[in-house]
Amino acid sequence: MIVIIFGVSGAGKTTVGKLLARELGWGFIEADDFHPAANIEKMRNSRPLTDEDRWPWLERLREEIKRSLAAEENTVLACSALKRVYRDCLRVGSEVKLVFLCGDYALIEKQLRSRRHHFMNPDLLQSQFDDLEKPRPDEKVLTVELGGMPEEIVSEIKAKLHLTSEH
Repeated sequence: MIVIIFGVSGAGKTTVGKLLARELGWGFIEADDFHPAANIEKMRNSRPLTDEDRWPWLERLREEIKRSLAAEENTVLACSALKRVYRDCLRVGSEVKLVFLCGDYALIEKQLRSRRHHFMNPDLLQSQFDDLEKPRPDEKVLTVELGGMPEEIVSEIKAKLHLTSEH
């Protein structure tokens, strides 16, 4: 199974994803590691990515998801997946579950500004919210409201997706 933790930059995808993976004994993939250098440079320089920038990155992630599934490796993936079409690209089968970390701008901006050593310029947060297409009911996405501690969020995800370390 692949669990994709998604949302805007600063929502806590990596923190929650790593904690979930550790508690389950699963692998963890950080989608940012798959960005080409040109994308990272754009974000460092406060220039939002375009769809054209994101498609090669999404294709690399899609291939990694397919590889993990073929190898029967349970994995948590932290990825922005802001638009439905991006999520559709990554959902390669029924064994891919999506979890949306949902929070308001003020909360996420506070989290983002407290983060250190990340290439994403906090000034780009508004562009992330502008691009975000909140999941619709037909996408069958688990939405988790932010505001609790990462451990609480992970517990909610595990309970609602019926995840155990054996799964």
